[in-house]
Amino acid sequence: MFNGTMTALVTPFRQGRIDEEAFRAHIERQIGAGVDAVVPAGTTGEAATLSFAEHKQLIAIAVDQVAGRVPVIAGTGSNNTAESIELTQAAKALGADAALLISPYYNKPTQEGIYLHYKAVADAVHLPQIIYNVPGRTNSNILPQTVARLSRVVNIVGIKDATADMEQLVHTLDACEGRIEMYSGDDATVVPFMALGGQGVISVVSNIAPGTMRALTHAMQAGDLAAARQAQFTLRELNRSLFLESNPIPVKAACHALGWMGEEIRLPLTPMSAPAREELLTAMRAFVSEFDHLEFGR
Repeated sequence: MFNGTMTALVTPFRQGRIDEEAFRAHIERQIGAGVDAVVPAGTTGEAATLSFAEHKQLIAIAVDQVAGRVPVIAGTGSNNTAESIELTQAAKALGADAALLISPYYNKPTQEGIYLHYKAVADAVHLPQIIYNVPGRTNSNILPQTVARLSRVVNIVGIKDATADMEQLVHTLDACEGRIEMYSGDDATVVPFMALGGQGVISVVSNIAPGTMRALTHAMQAGDLAAARQAQFTLRELNRSLFLESNPIPVKAACHALGWMGEEIRLPLTPMSAPAREELLTAMRAFVSEFDHLEFGR
């Protein structure tokens, strides 16, 4: 249903409010670079600090700006099942093509609780839904057996797997028997993820280098492993530097350095520290100078 490079969009702010002009321009930049979908209001979009009104506003802006050119996969996850249902209902009403739902964080639910959470949202809202497994943020892992159960639930069409654990991916693919699609949530391991059967990536780095990540995923789809491998190596230092501090601190600093938006970020996140910022800028300069046939999305 979805494939290739899907960008987990940053959310520009200005004086405490969503910077709509910068957000619309960022979406245009992504579409111009050929990305296959955009994902507003996810982790990279600082969803945890958005009010319900802002969350819905962000999705509405994205749907309007995209105007049907690529799918809009709206972040609608929460650690509260009722809130997840409300946000997913809003995403459907606003015209989103699908929803991405992080697994409940902080609560530390059992595997049964995770299953029932996702099933409740899927039963309540007739919209394609992608579950999101990122144990580093949620402190719980959606195990392959649970994904297999969820793969039989109507409306659940895929999983974003940010574990970077290829062994778990193999077990999950085997358990699901092709019923749902697999999307990488780790930019550093897209080639092995897709080689094992993944359909693409929901990416952070594609905020600033959408063309290169698109080249990687499309090369994998075409069976051109050499080109995909080159793109993965090209992005290596950029990927590393974008996680020197908690996402989205570095990628927002990178977008600011490129002159695309302000660096305003909401507490408890803080602007990037000076040493990490210099390391990021060094990686960005190297990316451009060493690979002069590639450039940041314009």
